[in-house]
Amino acid sequence: MNHAAIDTGVKNVNKIDVPESWKTATGSDLTITREIDCDRPELKKFVEDVMYPIAHQKGDDLPVSTFSSVEDGTFPQGSAAYEKRGVAVNAPKWIPENCIQCNQCAYVCPHAVVRPFVLDENDMTKAPDGYKTMPMTGKGCDKFKYAINLSVKDCYGCDICANVCPPGKKGKSALVMEPLHTQLDEQKRYDWAFANVLEKPEVEAAFKKETVKGSQFLQPLLEFSGACAGCGETPYAKLITQLYGDRMYIANSTGCSSIWGGNAPATPYTVNRDGKGPTWCNSLFEDTAEFGYGMMLGVTQRRAKVASTLEKIASKCGDADLVAAAKEWLASKDDGDGSKIASKKLEAALDKCKGDCCGDDIKFLNSNRDMFVKKSIWAFGGDGWAYDIGFGGLDHVLASGEDINILVFDTEVYSNTGGQSSKASQIGQVAQFAAVGKGIDKKDLASMMIAAYPYVYVAQIAMGASQKQTIDAIVEAESYPGPSIIIAYSPCVAHGMKGGLGISHEQTKRAVDAGYWHNFRYDPRLKAEGKSAFKLDSKAPTSSYVDFINDETRYTSLKVLFPERAEQLFKQAAKTAEEKYKILEKYQDMY
Repeated sequence: MNHAAIDTGVKNVNKIDVPESWKTATGSDLTITREIDCDRPELKKFVEDVMYPIAHQKGDDLPVSTFSSVEDGTFPQGSAAYEKRGVAVNAPKWIPENCIQCNQCAYVCPHAVVRPFVLDENDMTKAPDGYKTMPMTGKGCDKFKYAINLSVKDCYGCDICANVCPPGKKGKSALVMEPLHTQLDEQKRYDWAFANVLEKPEVEAAFKKETVKGSQFLQPLLEFSGACAGCGETPYAKLITQLYGDRMYIANSTGCSSIWGGNAPATPYTVNRDGKGPTWCNSLFEDTAEFGYGMMLGVTQRRAKVASTLEKIASKCGDADLVAAAKEWLASKDDGDGSKIASKKLEAALDKCKGDCCGDDIKFLNSNRDMFVKKSIWAFGGDGWAYDIGFGGLDHVLASGEDINILVFDTEVYSNTGGQSSKASQIGQVAQFAAVGKGIDKKDLASMMIAAYPYVYVAQIAMGASQKQTIDAIVEAESYPGPSIIIAYSPCVAHGMKGGLGISHEQTKRAVDAGYWHNFRYDPRLKAEGKSAFKLDSKAPTSSYVDFINDETRYTSLKVLFPERAEQLFKQAAKTAEEKYKILEKYQDMY
């Protein structure tokens, strides 16, 4: 077919006459300069003075003085929202009459383009022309209107949202893909909703944030990244920022997740209306766990000093309000949501306190207010880091017993560097350095951690197979007062799925149904309750392992070049997966 395409192209070369004046044409300055509407002065300056010139390939012309506000390399969060690439061929269109308000479209969107909004009467009086809504469903929500809005200029047209959208009230999906130019008017409606429609407490009461639907009423603090259309990594990171982003530290391994997470000059990690968002930094490829561990140690020491200072104040300060606030903070300092409430009360008490009796302590507390709220510390990276290059550090950090969370985006290949085989690659998988198909088993990182460190929370998740199990594992891992590791199956363009990444969530479900991937959770806290700490969330395989891998070119390419070896390795891989499931079943009794 490729040869035929080349031959057809050669036979159909046509001459096109161009104006004679083109011979002496001169260039013109195509740089677009514009002011942005932004209420954050530091971001406005950065976007206008740094990001836009670099985007128009004028970065080398910028004087050193341009970077006077970012000498230390700290970039303001949220600049990716001002790129508005408009690269999609097709973008989703929302059809309210078909919608069942499940929020799955927002949950799975790799670029945070799809957002649900809840409007009250006041919001509706200010809504722009053409703004579509429907009556909100849910206990205590009948006074609200529900809408799905789409930042279509940030869309990549991957189709995941439309493919995941279930048949609605009329048996038809509420999202359909339409040519981008027909949907451009939706951008101004999204922009209005984002700027003006606030979160509603009644909605959070009706739909808990730890649920699939409830989580999507929270603002994503990872948005509009440069990840591939249909990326399998970003939905996990985006979900974590919705739950914990306003108090989150991220140490990011070099790789795909550091590229879409911080591709200079744009930054997709952003802040909420209070100016709170993830603190993100990329170190080296190999030391992400240690880097995050250092963040954790620094935070731990600073918060310990805050705690000891408040203990002194609680025992001797003459300000009754400050004493009460100090005691409340000490009681809830290690609870994420509880520490937010207590911190607000503590800040209010400090603002009113004259500090006559404990002036130095008050001064110290005021200079360390950023440590009042409990931090959620995460290390992000791919399987090349976690299984291979950085495994020693990962092992060391998990063994420490400290409160740190690790998220592994398992694409089963070194995605960012061109598709090299890793210890996470499966039997029979073709990759660089495994051109004849990998001949040995995938490293069982999760089982190794469970066996070696019974005090570590361990989970394997796959969002397309179970959206609920995914968020349950994330919530459990973050709340666990010790080390946790989540290994997330992440479909990648390197997999070569038939149908493309637009069907990645369907393909992920097939992976679990075929026993190719297994979902489970190991929570040490359950032992104290007399329960098994291990929960196997995947059911026994119901479809063919070999049929599944035959839908991905990372396997079928082996059949083309080495059919006999492919048959041998595929059978071996299927048998290995079957045996693995039997072992996991035994874990429920062992642990």
